[in-house]
Amino acid sequence: MGAQMRIYRQRIKSVNSIKKITNAMELIAAARVVKARQRAAEAVPYTTALTRAVSAVATNANEDHPLTRPKGTATRAGVVIITADRGLAGAYSSAALKESAQLVERLRGEGKEVVPYLVGRKAVSYYTFRKREYAAEWTGFTDAPTFENAQEIAERITADFLKDTAEGGHDEIHVVYTRFRSMVRQEPHVLRLLPLEVVDAAEAGDADDDLDLSVRQYEEGELPPAYSFEPNANEVLDALLPKYVRNRVYTCLLSSAASELAARQRAMKSATDNAQELIKTFERLANQARQAGITQEISEIVGGADALADAKK
Repeated sequence: MGAQMRIYRQRIKSVNSIKKITNAMELIAAARVVKARQRAAEAVPYTTALTRAVSAVATNANEDHPLTRPKGTATRAGVVIITADRGLAGAYSSAALKESAQLVERLRGEGKEVVPYLVGRKAVSYYTFRKREYAAEWTGFTDAPTFENAQEIAERITADFLKDTAEGGHDEIHVVYTRFRSMVRQEPHVLRLLPLEVVDAAEAGDADDDLDLSVRQYEEGELPPAYSFEPNANEVLDALLPKYVRNRVYTCLLSSAASELAARQRAMKSATDNAQELIKTFERLANQARQAGITQEISEIVGGADALADAKK
């Protein structure tokens, strides 16, 4: 019985140590997710306004710009996959990777060659373990991305998009990221970043996205304004489109960071609760073992007393 007690006490001590770690990680994630949510929310209005401005120019100017012009029959697509640098965040990274796998399968089914761009060590580990090739990787900032990180990614994918397909360029660029809906709801989502899609307001009204990627949605009977561009529409697009790409990438990174921290907080809370349940279970087993030992000792004492009494007779 003494050996069992030692085992249970050691397990209780080990689980208590794990509980302290998971509880600390939960508190850290809870503190950081507030700032991450704020950063994501603050980035949305500017990116939405910028996207509408780009859409308005592209719609009203009728300019043939490389970033808005479809490249005929698309044969090659780049896919930016945003995951976490660290684990212990539940299904956050695996959900994004699963969504990206479905996108890759769909694009290949359309006859397109897919080139991945990986953000986060989880995506890099996933592709490295399976010996799959990818074009570039960015790691070390997924839970606190900066604008410089987004700019680096945007410059690379824009440069690759502008290349001819024969030289390794892409016809399309997609981004797989996690949209932050609430502390309990984060959804992997696919965004076609390039070429810019300009859709009718009626079609855009059904879009379930945090940002409006369409032209401005006008009320029934409202006439859209007429635009004039100085010095000309093409130069305006030259100035706006790189900003659009950078800010869309930045917004995706911020939304993913908030989602990662929220997922980590939930995962660590669940781990802490499970550790507490394990401690209760081991304490109950230890008490049962201690009671069994006491009962056995009492039985041995009573048995010895009875033997002495019989010997005296």
